[in-house]
Amino acid sequence: MGNKMSENPLVSIIIPCKGVDAYTHECVESCKRLEYDTLEIILLPDFSDELIEGVRVIGTGPVSPGLKRNIGVKNAAGEFCAFIDNDAYPRSDWLTNALRFFEDECVGGVGGPGLTPSEDGFMQRAGGYVLSSFMVGNLSSRYKSKSSFESDDIHSCNFIARKSVVEAAGGWNEQYWPGEDTLMCLAIKRLGKKLVESSDVVVYHHRRSLFRLHLRQVSRFGEHRGFFAKKFPENSMKLTYFFPSLLVASLFAGLALSLVFPLFSYVMLFAVSTYLVLSLVAAVLQVKTVKLMLSVWAGIIVTHMVYGTFFLFGLAKRDLKR
Repeated sequence: MGNKMSENPLVSIIIPCKGVDAYTHECVESCKRLEYDTLEIILLPDFSDELIEGVRVIGTGPVSPGLKRNIGVKNAAGEFCAFIDNDAYPRSDWLTNALRFFEDECVGGVGGPGLTPSEDGFMQRAGGYVLSSFMVGNLSSRYKSKSSFESDDIHSCNFIARKSVVEAAGGWNEQYWPGEDTLMCLAIKRLGKKLVESSDVVVYHHRRSLFRLHLRQVSRFGEHRGFFAKKFPENSMKLTYFFPSLLVASLFAGLALSLVFPLFSYVMLFAVSTYLVLSLVAAVLQVKTVKLMLSVWAGIIVTHMVYGTFFLFGLAKRDLKR
C-alpha cells in the first residue's frame, strides 16, 4: 500500500443521503466552490432520479450510510476520499488544509469540527451550543474550533482518508449507525496509522432543533456508545462517556436514600445545585441573550439525562439493530 502523496491528487468527495433536498444542493454547490479543484463529487441517494451537473449520482436503494459510503469508495477514482454528510457543507479551504497532513505518511485520516452554521434557526443554534459546551466533555471538540490534535474518533461528516487506507481498514461498517465512524477510526488505528483533527479542516453542519429532534439524535448516540463501550472498548471505553449515566444513576440513588435517610436530602440538594450552576455557567459562556441562554441551559440538562439513560440501555443490550 503506497503512502507517498502525489502532487495535486484527485479527491473523491462522497456524500451519502436519503434524498436530494435543499441541504444536499447546498452541500454540492459548496463542494464545487472549493479552492481545491482536482476533485470529483459522488452523491449517493436512495434513488438516482435527479441529474446534477458535474456530479455523479448513484442510486443505492434504502441502505445504511456505511454501505452507501462503501459504494462511493468502490466507484471513486480519487487517491483520497473525502466524506461529508449531505446536511453539511465545507469551508472553501477544507481540502487544501486537510491534504497537507498527509505529507506525514503515518497519518491515516484527517477531520475537523462540524460548526453550526450562522443561518441555522434559533433552536438549531441552541442545540449546537449544547453540543459545544464544556459540559459535553471531550466530544465538544467536534462542534467548535480547537487546535490540531491526535484523535481516535473522527466523525463521519468531516472525514478525509486515502482510498487505499479505507480499503485496507475493511471499509465502513454497514450494520451500525451511528457509530460506523468510530469503527472506521478503530480499524485505521489498528493499521498503525494516526488520526488527526484540525481546527482549520472545517465543515458547517446543520443542527437538529431542540428539543425533540436533538434528543432523538442524542438517544441514538448514547445507545450506540453504551453498546460500543462493551463491544469495542479500544476507543469507546472512556470515563467521560459514562458521566451522564453516573449522573442519572446518582440522581435516582440519591432520591431513594433521601427517603430512607432524611438528612441525606441536604447532600442531594448541594449536589443538584452544584450541577445546575455548572450547567448554567456552561450556557452563559456560550451565549449572551437570556432566551437563548435558558434554552441552552435546559438543553444541557435534558441532553445529559437522555444520553445517560440510553447509554445504560446500550450497555445492557446484546446487539443493536438499525
